[in-house]
Amino acid sequence: MRSDKNQPGGGECVLSRRLVMGMGAASFAGLAFGIGPAIGAPRKKVGTVEMRLAELGVMLPRPAAAVATYAPYRIVGNMVYIAGQGPFSDEGAKVSGKVGRDLTVEEGAYAARLTAMSVMAQAKAACGGDLERVVQWVRLTGYVNSTDDFTEHPKVIDGASDLLVEVFGERGLHARSAIGVNALPYNIAVEIEATFQLRV
Repeated sequence: MRSDKNQPGGGECVLSRRLVMGMGAASFAGLAFGIGPAIGAPRKKVGTVEMRLAELGVMLPRPAAAVATYAPYRIVGNMVYIAGQGPFSDEGAKVSGKVGRDLTVEEGAYAARLTAMSVMAQAKAACGGDLERVVQWVRLTGYVNSTDDFTEHPKVIDGASDLLVEVFGERGLHARSAIGVNALPYNIAVEIEATFQLRV
């Protein structure tokens, strides 16, 4: 995946090979049909986070700079609070517009996956470049730019949650909210804020 673009963009969605690459059949099925990881289900033990990212073909973007008066993340004690992040523009992916009108559930979930990569980029910066310092992802709050009658917000945010579990294993499993909103900054499809425990 390309990581040289940090601004949201449009374009036609290419979900065939690009979506499946690095995800595995089970993850793709969960993304497409809203089947998230079952609590307590056995998971494959992963190596280092960087090794797992490489196995999945995931290249994190540069951490996005703040676009208003806020910090991209704040560290308080051993907790890190990451400000709301949006999806970077992966080539061929739709990351802006309303889910339920401009984007399908699957396209929205892919935008959420890209947003999780932006979240992890901020986490890496907060960890001084060492993602092994992430003790536990604690909470995600996902906002979906959607139509008034759209109700499948959890399936969209699963795109982010699934990636965190794929990369971090049990450490990636988190508490979560998935909320529909009528607008997001720059018309992005998904925004996610996150909290994790830091090894100090």
